[in-house]
Amino acid sequence: MQTELGMRRTGTIFSRIIAGQIPGTFVHRDETCVVFMSINPLAPGHALVVPIAEIDHWIDLPDTVAAHLFVVAQRIGKAQQRAFTCDKVGLIIAGYEVPHTHLHVIPTTNMSQLNFANAASSVTRDDLEATAEAIREALDDEA
Repeated sequence: MQTELGMRRTGTIFSRIIAGQIPGTFVHRDETCVVFMSINPLAPGHALVVPIAEIDHWIDLPDTVAAHLFVVAQRIGKAQQRAFTCDKVGLIIAGYEVPHTHLHVIPTTNMSQLNFANAASSVTRDDLEATAEAIREALDDEA
């Protein structure tokens, strides 16, 4: 399958979530990227901004896609600040967990929440949906 950027999809778990083959709890979708909730959140409201094009390393993103991801991440971060009690919204690009670029956008109250060793090992579908709904409502408030 070809993406609009001409990149060949190899079927990462994120591509399968984007295609609807695996459930995902989405808060945003456009022609360039999606945002869905992390199933191993570092904090309640932890969301992933993922390009539709399956590109492993963020430094290989076309400039327009990279810029778009950061604009969307900023919008999601502002919604998270409205939706959750947090001091700051952290942004992490690690790239080791899944070979498909993704930006972790995490509402935080302290620096220790940005440690992947502290990720929740499991979260319920209801918890994901509740945090996603809070973000969606905050996004709607923005409009």
